[in-house]
Amino acid sequence: MLLDKLFGIFSNDLAIDLGTANTVVIARGRGIIINEPSVVALKENKYGKRKVLAIGNQAKEMLGKTPDNIIAIRPLKEGVIADFDVAEEMIRFFIKKAHNRNAFIRPRVIICVPYGLTQVERKAVEDSAYSAGAREVVLVEEPIAAAIGAGLPIKDPKGNLVIDIGGGTTEIGVISLDGLVVSKSIKIGGDRFDSEIVEYMRKKFNLYIGERTAEEIKIEIGSAIKRDEDVKMHIKGRDQISGLLKEVEVSSEDIREAIKEPLEEIAKALKSILEVTPPDLAGDIVENGIALTGGGALLYGIDKYLSKAVKLPVYVAEDPLLSVAKGTGAMLEDIELLRQV
Repeated sequence: MLLDKLFGIFSNDLAIDLGTANTVVIARGRGIIINEPSVVALKENKYGKRKVLAIGNQAKEMLGKTPDNIIAIRPLKEGVIADFDVAEEMIRFFIKKAHNRNAFIRPRVIICVPYGLTQVERKAVEDSAYSAGAREVVLVEEPIAAAIGAGLPIKDPKGNLVIDIGGGTTEIGVISLDGLVVSKSIKIGGDRFDSEIVEYMRKKFNLYIGERTAEEIKIEIGSAIKRDEDVKMHIKGRDQISGLLKEVEVSSEDIREAIKEPLEEIAKALKSILEVTPPDLAGDIVENGIALTGGGALLYGIDKYLSKAVKLPVYVAEDPLLSVAKGTGAMLEDIELLRQV
């Protein structure tokens, strides 16, 4: 079998959760060895040639704080590669880092991708990995990986529904007998929450803030439902009228209002999947509930928000931020599982 040849007993094999916000690398037999932001800092000379300055944690520290000739960018947007060359550099960096910068090792790699990628987009991911030094590349879909990482019994003839809210996309899938029965990918995730917060702060408070500040606000006081006690946070930014620096007080109710629209779109997508789920599998979902994974699952009250929207039990999986990575890693360790899915 091809997969037996692809994934024999090799210590160099890697699994990569190539996320819009973070990239997680799993090494066969060693587990998660890298978990860093999907950010690359570039320096541009006067001739327009770009040079990589930093990748991962170091690069994220530079977001929004660089001079004109240095830019910190995310090569993936909404789950797809937006800058092929930079994505290739980032994948190469993580592969080398996984192998202690040994450029001669060409590993076999499993890469997790959103369900909704077109063939052209899938090929772009494969080409980036091959150019970065991979010897063989296998792509697996995020809903399956998320379900495995969340511990759902995907081999059983029962319906399991998982929602993975990542940085760039939300993946929703009904899984039974190791396969996706129905699935949907929408380009809404944590980044969209951040951009909505930036826009809300500009409109309500006349305050310009950056994406990093918006992310901090979302993590600290973000909420999908009304809290028992409103929490507040002091935010510094630039006044869009005077141009001077100022500080305002923002409440969790403000942020709930700011991210109302993307939350509604996620709930709408979930309803659309339930509407086309086969009746027998729908009964299983009513009994087992809906698993919530991804960084977006950490938003306060999002499980209760979605549960109310579809009138079904929704629960946050254990360690939701790493569910997709753990599921991809499980396939790296279990060749039979990889073959089945």
